[in-house]
Amino acid sequence: MATPPLLLLQDITLTLGGKPLLDSVGFSVSAGERLCLVGRNGSGKSTLLRIAAGEIMADSGTRFLQPGCNLRYLPQEPDLTGFATTYDYVVAGLTDPSSEWRATAMLSELGMSGQENPATLSGGEARRCALARVLAAEPDVLLLDEPTNHLDMPTIEWLEKELLSLRTAMVIISHDRRLLETLSRNVVWLDRGATRRLDQGFARFEAWREEVLEQEERDAHKLDRQIAREEDWMRYGVTARRKRNVRRVAELAALRTAKREAVRVQGSVTLAAQSAGSSGKLVAVAEGANKSWGDRRIVSDLDLRVLRGDRLGVVGANGAGKTTLLRLLTGVDQPDSGTVFIGPSVAMVTLDQQRQALDATRTLADTLTGGGGDMVQVGEEKRHVIGYMKDFLFRPEQARTPVGQLSGGERGRLMLACALAQPSNLLVLDEPTNDLDLETLDLLQEMLASYEGTVLLVSHDRDFLDRVATSILAATGGGVWTEYAGGYSDMLAQRGGAALAERSVEASPPPPSAAPATPAPPAIAKGGATKKLSYKDQHALEKLPGKIAELEANIVKLREKLADPGLYTRDHAAFMRHTAALETAERTLTDAEEQWLELEVKREGLGAG
Repeated sequence: MATPPLLLLQDITLTLGGKPLLDSVGFSVSAGERLCLVGRNGSGKSTLLRIAAGEIMADSGTRFLQPGCNLRYLPQEPDLTGFATTYDYVVAGLTDPSSEWRATAMLSELGMSGQENPATLSGGEARRCALARVLAAEPDVLLLDEPTNHLDMPTIEWLEKELLSLRTAMVIISHDRRLLETLSRNVVWLDRGATRRLDQGFARFEAWREEVLEQEERDAHKLDRQIAREEDWMRYGVTARRKRNVRRVAELAALRTAKREAVRVQGSVTLAAQSAGSSGKLVAVAEGANKSWGDRRIVSDLDLRVLRGDRLGVVGANGAGKTTLLRLLTGVDQPDSGTVFIGPSVAMVTLDQQRQALDATRTLADTLTGGGGDMVQVGEEKRHVIGYMKDFLFRPEQARTPVGQLSGGERGRLMLACALAQPSNLLVLDEPTNDLDLETLDLLQEMLASYEGTVLLVSHDRDFLDRVATSILAATGGGVWTEYAGGYSDMLAQRGGAALAERSVEASPPPPSAAPATPAPPAIAKGGATKKLSYKDQHALEKLPGKIAELEANIVKLREKLADPGLYTRDHAAFMRHTAALETAERTLTDAEEQWLELEVKREGLGAG
């Protein structure tokens, strides 16, 4: 006999803004069942979860919760207002006063004392506090909407293990593929207002989804052929009884309606970065760089070279200094000691985690155009704002919508739209995956894989790092950063399976015995009596960027000539001449970049002296 569900949603219908968001959808959750709810941004996942939690009412349909069942809901943006401390907030979610010890224990597990003021919490701290509230209540049914947003790697890994250990029934919305693959046993796909269920884990979902879409295409083709036959009969068929004709006309109308419903599919985001030309071989170089905030060491004696084409993932616990490290490597902040240099010809575009570049009071169209009419400057061409909006799945009627009214996923797509319109050869992405749906993440991953420039990426999404990063720079405690080849899984393998350092380790200052290291002076800075560059060196430093740009342009021309497939057979001598010239130009470019770097280090060292 089948186990009766703890929670049942049946024939749920909801209309927002004149259009049906949910059309006779539903799902059920039995005891111990772990179900993930997936779908595009804007498909209604969070709305359906709020209906399941009893926070909003559907237009029609049935919501059933077993009597006495303890249900807890984690929203995307928890509201902690009205509570003096985080402990008060967590205790308010308990049904049994004798379980208050669980509030203290859960807060401690999540790195909080319980005495924090909710009004001053960061996004990650608010998320950990909200998790402590729902987990401390030991619910029978747990509804989680993006539980990993704003969490660091150690906390995500702890949460994964904690949820695996529970016998609680769960419904999870998340963009974190690794979390869904680990936890889910069933999948509910919300697509175009309807739900489909897969009684297997998320690892099987994407292949199953492709099978469903392929079957829809086959059905649509059959429908087209049936409509064509009926239309042919309408034009050329022998006139039969009038009732039969009326019936077939009605059937044709029904077929056309079915076709319109079948093709009512959502579009896909169009992601393409605008190139600003090739940067130099050296994009960013750190030598003996140190950075501290007060007594806490953020970066300690960092030696790093970021080369053209690298996709460097930066990982670590909250408070480890990932954003500060990015600011050092991009020249926004200066090191306390040591040197950090940005290579010539670098055109940088930044996507910040807090989305501070977005003005909540401006409209979507004004944000994209800069308030300058109806055209968006996309690279070297201008495009109408409505057309560019459609590339990122915004509807034309949203052009005058204030940014503050957009959902988290829509704001994420807007930030991508603004960033990708600017020419670049260096993308700096701080948590770009927050609030994006799985399909958009796939497209972002493909775009970054084909991007010809360099990528600096901070992310807590383990699967995304595995797919994108060519190397990982991980915080290992005390301001020390270690680079590992490959993605996140490769980093764990090289560390022998050891996870990242906990927040307490990352946040603590180095031990007293570990005195701040004094970076060695650059090898080329000889002769302490010299206080400035020689005339020869100063002249070379001024001329080298132009020389590097000329060499890069010459290399591009030579590669274009050698790309001619018929050149080798048509003019063998020219082919060999161009090949030799290309090798010489590439060697000369490398030498020029190294010379420029050495002179910059020398100039900086003399200036510091």
